[in-house]
Amino acid sequence: MAYILGIDTGGTFTDGVLLDFEAKAVLAKAKAFTTPQDLTIGIRECINNLGEIDPNQIKMVSLSTTLATNAIVEGRGGKVGLILIGNKPSGTFPAQKISLVSGGHDGFGIATCELDTEELSQVIRQMKGEVDTLAISGIFSIRNPEHENLAKELVQKEWDVPIVCAHELSSSIGLYERTVTACLNAKLLPIIADLLKAVKQVLLKKKINVPIMIVKGDGSLISEEKVSLKPIETILSGPAASIVGAMFLSGLETFLTLDMGGTTSDIGIIKSKCWRMHKDGAIVANWRTHIDTAGISTFGIGGDSYITVPTKGHLNIGPIRVIPLSVAGARYPYLNKELSQIQSCKALSVESIFNGQTLDCWMIIKPPQALENLSRDEQLVIEVLKDGPHNVLILKERIGKYVSPFALKSLEQAGVIGRISFTPTDALHCQGYLEKWNVETAHQGARVLANTYGCSPEKFVTHCLDNITESLALSILQSVSSKQGYAFDIKDPNLKFFLEPFFKRINQDADIQVPICLNYPIVAIGAPVKAYLPAVGDLLQTQVIIPEHSEVASAIGAAMGKVTEKITALIKPGFTVHAPWGFEKFMYYEDAREKVLAKAKEIVLENARKAGISDPEITVNQDKVTSETDYGTVFIEELFEVIASGYCQRKDDLNECEGFYL
Repeated sequence: MAYILGIDTGGTFTDGVLLDFEAKAVLAKAKAFTTPQDLTIGIRECINNLGEIDPNQIKMVSLSTTLATNAIVEGRGGKVGLILIGNKPSGTFPAQKISLVSGGHDGFGIATCELDTEELSQVIRQMKGEVDTLAISGIFSIRNPEHENLAKELVQKEWDVPIVCAHELSSSIGLYERTVTACLNAKLLPIIADLLKAVKQVLLKKKINVPIMIVKGDGSLISEEKVSLKPIETILSGPAASIVGAMFLSGLETFLTLDMGGTTSDIGIIKSKCWRMHKDGAIVANWRTHIDTAGISTFGIGGDSYITVPTKGHLNIGPIRVIPLSVAGARYPYLNKELSQIQSCKALSVESIFNGQTLDCWMIIKPPQALENLSRDEQLVIEVLKDGPHNVLILKERIGKYVSPFALKSLEQAGVIGRISFTPTDALHCQGYLEKWNVETAHQGARVLANTYGCSPEKFVTHCLDNITESLALSILQSVSSKQGYAFDIKDPNLKFFLEPFFKRINQDADIQVPICLNYPIVAIGAPVKAYLPAVGDLLQTQVIIPEHSEVASAIGAAMGKVTEKITALIKPGFTVHAPWGFEKFMYYEDAREKVLAKAKEIVLENARKAGISDPEITVNQDKVTSETDYGTVFIEELFEVIASGYCQRKDDLNECEGFYL
């Protein structure tokens, strides 16, 4: 039997599945809380929750992870030294040390001057000991990578340090974006190395000794060997895995998928088994990259979205994620009594707390390594929370004053403490839809917010759930309009003219009716979707499909992904070839084309073999650009994309493959 272990680390849960690859059947599934302070804790618990696993039947472990995305957002990673060759584009870079050396090429791949090796040696000496990794980016290196490769060779002779060349990651025009991509990749090298090491340790304890594959942002898989060199390609891998999982579970070729997790809802549109890609590269934490990712729209509404009532009659949901009251109450039942005290405390105003409200509780997520590095107020907060989570009233009582909002802000942003508050998960507990955790704690939270909102707890909970349904429907409309190149601002008050009759279709007093019909079904995946998506389907007059195992669809997508190897090359006028293997000139177009196809196929097939792909499928995409003139047809350029894709072989057949065993 050939089984695949698929794992998805989301913002709230880590999901796992054991998949029979040949039968395409889910044999076991499990969940565990994601542990951001150490992802391997959640991964270990998830694998344990799958039950007994025969390690001899596992042929591959496939992982989709938010680690790369989160690290970029949070600014974590290694210290990067950036060596620019020939030009320094304007803008900031995610690097600690930046130096420019003479060299580089023009748009035709011709060197504008020689690489200044003496200047480069001086830069190397200056950066030694100051940075953890190096990124090298030369102007027009995509047309001729000679100087980047030469610089890399010279660095390696003088310094044992991880090095990333920009042309290895991108073949697209745009020096700034290509350089940012190289810097971010260099920054992630130690992060992904630590993850792979930790996951291996978890698997070894289970005696699982198989290849590890990681989901890329386009939904395909990348080997452990490759991801250790190109971790940037795993950004947004979780949403991409959800598309693959939705396609596998539904069996449909055309549909809209909505993956609702704890933190966000990710929406993708699939037409004839193909999904849209981000044309200009993914943007993460305001850094535009040259990384291909699935064209997924992400909205800050999930099962653990922060529900706040800033003033009477006003309700906000998301985008911040918090720990649900019901979840915390299941572990710390004493929170019920603390919340009842807050309910009767009328003097405490929302404005007195940093970015929060009276029922917010706080708990230690990751104990600080050195208390002496914290401010006095921060130390007081940590001291009070050592015995478990508490709300601001208890903090005030034990500290002797209201806690500093700046202390809470600093500790929360550092990931030392986490916020507990009312969420959609709690609303479902109040309504009786869920009884998984502490129902009473959820009711206490609803009563506090209902008092502020100005209605009964029952009406308040109903209003919350209706608001979530409307927000999800609106998110779908935004995704569809974005796909067609349009955008609208949901804060525009004029939109109410259309939205109010849309959300309240049966209204005899309305002047107009606004029915909207989505022309393809919605495949809903994620644990909370059963509570919300049927009503969303009614609003959009379309079928909603919630397939079996939808709550672990991303883990299934990780297990079912294909390994893909791709080479891109370009032929320009004068029949010059610009490719990852170098810059070449030919007398005739046919010779240039023949060389590109032969060399590219050779490389992707060799890479596919190393990745353990069984019987790879070769796809060649060509885009030839010409112009008609009075003198005839003029050749402009031709882009070649050669792809080898397929599924990883059985473990027993991988003995000859390189660099994959744990």
